[in-house]
Amino acid sequence: MEELATRFGENAEEWGMVGLLHDIDYELTKDHPDRHGMEGAKLLVGEGFSESFLSALRSHNNATGHKPANRMEKALYAVDPVSGFIVACALVHPSHTLHSLDLSFLLNRFKEKSFARGADRDQIRSCAAIDLSLDDFLIISLAAMQKRSTELGL
Repeated sequence: MEELATRFGENAEEWGMVGLLHDIDYELTKDHPDRHGMEGAKLLVGEGFSESFLSALRSHNNATGHKPANRMEKALYAVDPVSGFIVACALVHPSHTLHSLDLSFLLNRFKEKSFARGADRDQIRSCAAIDLSLDDFLIISLAAMQKRSTELGL
Protein backbone atom coordinates (compact mmCIF):
# COMPACT_ATOMS: atom_id res chain seq x y z
CA MET A 1 0.00 0.00 0.00
CA GLU A 2 2.87 2.39 0.75
CA GLU A 3 4.38 1.83 -2.69
CA LEU A 4 1.04 2.51 -4.36
CA ALA A 5 0.52 5.64 -2.30
CA THR A 6 3.92 6.92 -3.34
CA ARG A 7 3.20 6.16 -6.98
CA PHE A 8 -0.06 8.12 -6.83
CA GLY A 9 1.22 10.99 -4.68
CA GLU A 10 -0.94 9.95 -1.73
CA ASN A 11 -0.16 9.72 1.98
CA ALA A 12 2.14 6.67 2.22
CA GLU A 13 1.92 6.55 6.02
CA GLU A 14 -1.89 6.41 5.98
CA TRP A 15 -2.03 3.91 3.13
CA GLY A 16 0.59 1.74 4.80
CA MET A 17 -1.34 1.80 8.05
CA VAL A 18 -4.59 0.80 6.33
CA GLY A 19 -2.69 -2.09 4.77
CA LEU A 20 -1.43 -3.20 8.17
CA LEU A 21 -4.74 -2.79 10.03
CA HIS A 22 -7.31 -3.90 7.45
CA ASP A 23 -7.61 -7.36 9.04
CA ILE A 24 -7.57 -6.14 12.66
CA ASP A 25 -10.94 -7.78 13.26
CA TYR A 26 -10.08 -11.16 11.74
CA GLU A 27 -10.26 -13.10 15.02
CA LEU A 28 -13.54 -11.40 15.92
CA THR A 29 -15.16 -12.11 12.56
CA LYS A 30 -13.71 -15.43 11.39
CA ASP A 31 -17.07 -17.10 12.03
CA HIS A 32 -19.00 -14.13 10.60
CA PRO A 33 -17.26 -13.15 7.34
CA ASP A 34 -20.02 -10.70 6.47
CA ARG A 35 -18.85 -8.56 9.42
CA HIS A 36 -15.15 -8.59 8.49
CA GLY A 37 -14.04 -5.02 7.92
CA MET A 38 -17.11 -3.58 9.56
CA GLU A 39 -15.98 -4.61 13.04
CA GLY A 40 -12.46 -3.41 12.31
CA ALA A 41 -13.77 0.03 11.41
CA LYS A 42 -15.83 0.08 14.62
CA LEU A 43 -12.74 -0.81 16.67
CA LEU A 44 -10.83 2.12 15.20
CA VAL A 45 -13.51 4.82 15.41
CA GLY A 46 -12.28 7.53 17.74
CA GLU A 47 -8.63 6.51 17.33
CA GLY A 48 -7.73 9.38 15.00
CA PHE A 49 -8.20 7.62 11.68
CA SER A 50 -9.91 9.42 8.82
CA GLU A 51 -13.31 8.41 7.51
CA SER A 52 -11.59 7.44 4.27
CA PHE A 53 -9.35 5.07 6.24
CA LEU A 54 -12.34 3.48 8.01
CA SER A 55 -14.23 3.23 4.75
CA ALA A 56 -11.31 1.33 3.20
CA LEU A 57 -11.58 -1.24 5.99
CA ARG A 58 -15.31 -1.63 5.35
CA SER A 59 -14.97 -1.93 1.59
CA HIS A 60 -12.10 -4.41 1.24
CA ASN A 61 -14.52 -7.30 1.87
CA ASN A 62 -17.25 -7.93 -0.72
CA ALA A 63 -19.48 -9.51 1.91
CA THR A 64 -20.06 -6.18 3.68
CA GLY A 65 -21.88 -4.70 0.71
CA HIS A 66 -19.59 -1.67 0.80
CA LYS A 67 -17.98 -1.15 -2.60
CA PRO A 68 -14.56 0.49 -2.97
CA ALA A 69 -15.15 4.06 -4.10
CA ASN A 70 -11.95 6.10 -3.79
CA ARG A 71 -8.39 5.28 -4.81
CA MET A 72 -7.26 4.06 -1.38
CA GLU A 73 -10.27 1.75 -1.09
CA LYS A 74 -9.76 0.37 -4.60
CA ALA A 75 -6.05 -0.14 -3.94
CA LEU A 76 -6.67 -2.02 -0.69
CA TYR A 77 -9.29 -4.18 -2.38
CA ALA A 78 -6.77 -5.22 -5.06
CA VAL A 79 -3.82 -5.54 -2.66
CA ASP A 80 -5.60 -7.76 -0.15
CA PRO A 81 -5.31 -11.00 -2.16
CA VAL A 82 -2.12 -10.16 -4.07
CA SER A 83 0.14 -10.36 -1.03
CA GLY A 84 -1.05 -13.89 -0.26
CA PHE A 85 -0.65 -14.84 -3.90
CA ILE A 86 2.95 -13.58 -3.97
CA VAL A 87 3.79 -15.40 -0.73
CA ALA A 88 2.36 -18.61 -2.23
CA CYS A 89 4.57 -18.08 -5.29
CA ALA A 90 7.64 -17.69 -3.09
CA LEU A 91 6.81 -20.84 -1.16
CA VAL A 92 6.62 -23.00 -4.31
CA HIS A 93 9.65 -21.44 -5.99
CA PRO A 94 12.79 -23.60 -5.65
CA SER A 95 14.54 -20.79 -3.75
CA HIS A 96 11.63 -20.14 -1.37
CA THR A 97 12.47 -16.44 -1.49
CA LEU A 98 10.78 -13.32 -2.77
CA HIS A 99 14.00 -12.10 -4.38
CA SER A 100 14.01 -15.00 -6.84
CA LEU A 101 10.55 -14.20 -8.17
CA ASP A 102 9.96 -12.21 -11.33
CA LEU A 103 6.95 -11.11 -13.34
CA SER A 104 7.09 -14.13 -15.64
CA PHE A 105 6.93 -16.55 -12.69
CA LEU A 106 4.04 -14.64 -11.13
CA LEU A 107 2.07 -14.50 -14.37
CA ASN A 108 2.54 -18.21 -15.03
CA ARG A 109 1.21 -19.04 -11.58
CA PHE A 110 -1.57 -16.46 -11.93
CA LYS A 111 -2.90 -18.38 -14.93
CA GLU A 112 -3.08 -21.63 -12.92
CA LYS A 113 -6.61 -21.69 -11.50
CA SER A 114 -5.74 -24.39 -8.98
CA PHE A 115 -2.76 -22.45 -7.59
CA ALA A 116 -3.42 -20.25 -4.54
CA ARG A 117 -7.18 -20.59 -4.96
CA GLY A 118 -7.83 -18.21 -2.07
CA ALA A 119 -6.25 -15.36 -4.04
CA ASP A 120 -9.23 -14.06 -5.98
CA ARG A 121 -7.92 -13.34 -9.48
CA ASP A 122 -10.78 -10.97 -10.29
CA GLN A 123 -10.07 -9.00 -7.14
CA ILE A 124 -6.40 -8.75 -8.09
CA ARG A 125 -7.36 -7.69 -11.64
CA SER A 126 -9.39 -4.88 -10.10
CA CYS A 127 -6.08 -3.00 -10.08
CA ALA A 128 -7.37 -1.67 -13.40
CA ALA A 129 -9.71 0.53 -11.33
CA ILE A 130 -6.63 2.43 -10.13
CA ASP A 131 -5.26 2.64 -13.67
CA LEU A 132 -2.65 -0.09 -13.31
CA SER A 133 -2.17 -3.01 -15.64
CA LEU A 134 -1.91 -6.43 -14.04
CA ASP A 135 1.79 -6.54 -14.97
CA ASP A 136 2.52 -3.17 -13.34
CA PHE A 137 0.49 -4.04 -10.27
CA LEU A 138 2.31 -7.33 -9.78
CA ILE A 139 5.70 -5.67 -10.28
CA ILE A 140 4.91 -2.93 -7.74
CA SER A 141 3.52 -5.44 -5.24
CA LEU A 142 6.48 -7.79 -5.60
CA ALA A 143 9.00 -4.97 -5.24
CA ALA A 144 7.26 -3.72 -2.10
CA MET A 145 7.30 -7.19 -0.58
CA GLN A 146 10.92 -7.75 -1.56
CA LYS A 147 11.86 -4.61 0.40
CA ARG A 148 10.36 -6.28 3.48
CA SER A 149 11.53 -9.83 2.75
CA THR A 150 13.48 -10.12 5.99
CA GLU A 151 10.44 -9.15 8.05
CA LEU A 152 8.30 -11.55 6.02
CA GLY A 153 10.81 -14.37 6.44
CA LEU A 154 11.03 -14.83 2.69
